[in-house]
Amino acid sequence: MLHSHSEAPFHEHVFKSTHIRSELDPHNYTSGRWLRDDKNERDMRYIGFDFSALCGRILELCPGAGSISSCEKIEGGFNRVFIFTLNNSKRIVARLPFTLAGPSQLTTSSEVATIKYLQVKTSIPIPTILDWNNESSNFIGSEYIIMEHAEGVQLHQKWPKMSSSARVKCIDAIYRTLKEMVDLEFPACGSVNFDWRLQADFKKLPLGDVFCVGPHCAPWYWNCNTSEPRYYHNTHPNQGPWTTLDKYSDGLVDASISRIPPCDSAAEKRASYHGSVQAHLDLLKHTRSVLKQMCADPRIQAAATPTLFHPDLQKRNIFVSEDDPSKITGIIDWQSASIEPAFWYADEVPDFATPDDFENNVCAKAFDACSRFSTPKLSGPRLMDENIFRPFIYSYRTWKDGAVGMRHELIETTQRWNELGFKGSSPYVLPSPSELAQHRREYKLFVAAQELKHDLASLLNTATDGWVPPDSWEATESAHKEVFDGMLTAVLTNKNPDDDEPVKDEVVLRSIWPYDLPS
Repeated sequence: MLHSHSEAPFHEHVFKSTHIRSELDPHNYTSGRWLRDDKNERDMRYIGFDFSALCGRILELCPGAGSISSCEKIEGGFNRVFIFTLNNSKRIVARLPFTLAGPSQLTTSSEVATIKYLQVKTSIPIPTILDWNNESSNFIGSEYIIMEHAEGVQLHQKWPKMSSSARVKCIDAIYRTLKEMVDLEFPACGSVNFDWRLQADFKKLPLGDVFCVGPHCAPWYWNCNTSEPRYYHNTHPNQGPWTTLDKYSDGLVDASISRIPPCDSAAEKRASYHGSVQAHLDLLKHTRSVLKQMCADPRIQAAATPTLFHPDLQKRNIFVSEDDPSKITGIIDWQSASIEPAFWYADEVPDFATPDDFENNVCAKAFDACSRFSTPKLSGPRLMDENIFRPFIYSYRTWKDGAVGMRHELIETTQRWNELGFKGSSPYVLPSPSELAQHRREYKLFVAAQELKHDLASLLNTATDGWVPPDSWEATESAHKEVFDGMLTAVLTNKNPDDDEPVKDEVVLRSIWPYDLPS
């Protein structure tokens, strides 16, 4: 709900919080830089708003406090968080979304609606929302959510000192807590929102009270990222909600088509596996046909129950009791929560269940057992052959990944059609032997590009998208150039590359290099 506030009291609080602003930059992204498209990445995370007004509103909401003692700025990929500590020791959290988080107004109202819906329907501990506004024209100058700080301590702080038995007990508590949410039933896939908040031209299905299932707020359905513009000359916006799985799959394919420009001005710089505009359009036409036939399969229908689940279930988003870490005191970061077919979550493994050593192997087994017992709707698809769902998972991003990745999924699915349990034959016609040989060459280069990205991230100690902490920027940028020069020298001095070698010259190396390079 939009709130109307008098601006009269704000000047009384500004002077009490002036020192806070001098200690941090509330507007610019300062938590890191990117080795690829750095300026644009940071520009998309700039928020122009009135920080003093935000401070004033925090104090208005906490009448027992007289001033703000400190403020911590935390930045994620899609929002900026300010944690205010007041002079009475109370902590308040303000979250402001970046434009690339999703559609304006809808993203904020959906997050609030999802939290309030869960607070009505479940006992999941989620911090109380004190105030919110989903119009950037408000007195603060940005959409925002102000909420109480979660009780307890983040699980990742307690995890290293917890015994195996304590970790297993904690995992069991997490899934017993989330069981209530997974058991909820929904009439469609999309995003939870307020019935009365949606514009008349948006589709919606009622959930009772003031809630509904409205359009899906994931950024890939909207034109909110300047790095990935949308074009609707070949398709119409298709953002849901979707009442059937085949309509949901149409939404994925339409999202992929909307990324394809009328003309690819950067074609010469792209890797050979990327594919032309027409190649993508043809590929997605086949993809739509294959997905529709797969959607009719009873096994996939059973694994596609509309399900709401946490979008990023990691240790940093789970709060536990300081004295008893098996007691869940809060779960935060619901910004991207959405209702998806249950199989959409099948390949997601939280960081507390990654089997990379003996301790975590125990945790992986506990995760599997607890998920099966408490959330069978999610564990059921996980037990199925993952190749059954891969065409769905990759169908919305072919222009970003390259046509060869989706083509590979169609070829693999078609070749294994009956082995995967599908009846009849796949509507996709396999390429000719010569076309298949060309595909295999392109796919080998595609795999090499993915391996290069992950190897560089490990070598340079960066995220795979090239994100670098600010204190490491200069050293990382220099190391990045040295690594490229070294690899280029190796390519240029290899006069007789093997036939199996996908990177044979400088042009190919530059085409698959994931980060920015001088011309």
